[in-house]
Amino acid sequence: MNISYNWLKEYVSFELTPHEVAAALTSIGLETGNVEEIQTIKGGLEGLVIGEVLTCENHPNSDHLHLTIVNLGDGEPVQIVCGAPNVAAGQKVVVAVVGTKLYNGDESFTIKKSKIRGVESAGMICAEDEIGIGTSHAGIIVLPDNAVPGTLAKEYYHIKNEYVLEVDITPNRADACSHYGVARDLYAYLLQNGYKAELKRPSVDAFATENQDLDINIRVENQEACPHYAGVTVKGVTVKESPAWLQNKLRLIGVRPINNVVDVTNYIVHAFGQPLHCFDASEITGNEVIVKTLPEGTSFVTLDEVERKLSDRDLMICNSKEPMCIAGVFGGLKSGSTEKTTEVFIESAYFHPTWVRKTARRHGLNTDASFRFERGIDPGSVIYCLKLAAM
Repeated sequence: MNISYNWLKEYVSFELTPHEVAAALTSIGLETGNVEEIQTIKGGLEGLVIGEVLTCENHPNSDHLHLTIVNLGDGEPVQIVCGAPNVAAGQKVVVAVVGTKLYNGDESFTIKKSKIRGVESAGMICAEDEIGIGTSHAGIIVLPDNAVPGTLAKEYYHIKNEYVLEVDITPNRADACSHYGVARDLYAYLLQNGYKAELKRPSVDAFATENQDLDINIRVENQEACPHYAGVTVKGVTVKESPAWLQNKLRLIGVRPINNVVDVTNYIVHAFGQPLHCFDASEITGNEVIVKTLPEGTSFVTLDEVERKLSDRDLMICNSKEPMCIAGVFGGLKSGSTEKTTEVFIESAYFHPTWVRKTARRHGLNTDASFRFERGIDPGSVIYCLKLAAM
């Protein structure tokens, strides 16, 4: 399981290096192998500084280039030729000084002092796509007025290299199948070894039910297989790309971002070990969720478009008309959200480990959800994670 070093720090305070954390976890039974250093932005914004455009004039030998004088905060201002249409005197900008290496995919180039249309240029005023912090090339980056010339760009953007720890989880350690679970063990190690440490997690005290306009009735018919089932509905949802911080968190541990609805559930499972499922509420026929088994041989098409024959020991999440999901294992073809989804039902549950394990084996399925449910998740996290996802 991939564990982000800086993500761990959100839950437990410590000053250990990534390799010291790996050694500590291994010493308490969470064997940690490879520690990989990853740049969140290729090049780490090395050689880039904040500058102030003191003057901006038309280039004498061009109808579209500009001749600027830029204060870099550390001595004599430099002259830079810039072709961006939005450059102007008084702006705070990001400058690649001479010697800086910039990247474009797998290719790179080094900024050199050169002559452009016969005028010397000592650096480059950058657009966001040129330094890897965005995709726009419409013009140079214009920073707020309070940006200070001479500040390193990596400090301004709070760029830091990430480390990913590869932690081996044994079948008896379901409690460690998340960043918070690993942080909890590390916290115990720190206290035992005389370090000052604090264990924390986000508060859900602000969670509140605003209305009952989208009422979904829940009925659990098999309480042996599902001792605890909860859900919340959310209206006014816009399915779109997740914010950059969430996408970066998921990519770092090897999870591909999909959209904001799916990504929230993936974030929760990797943060706290509680699998969630977001149903499109419009697909819940009869506004009813029924947790039950179905007759032997019932056909069900899963999300991967495979038709499966169910066992009468497969626990299913159904609406009033048909099954929607294999509980704790895999969703059905219409169980997820689409770009047209505007209302969702978020499921959070504790499913019996034996039921999930046998169903997963029967159908040859191994998912993030089944991996955790069949080992036995913490029933106490069901409501907490449901609230956190909905906030």
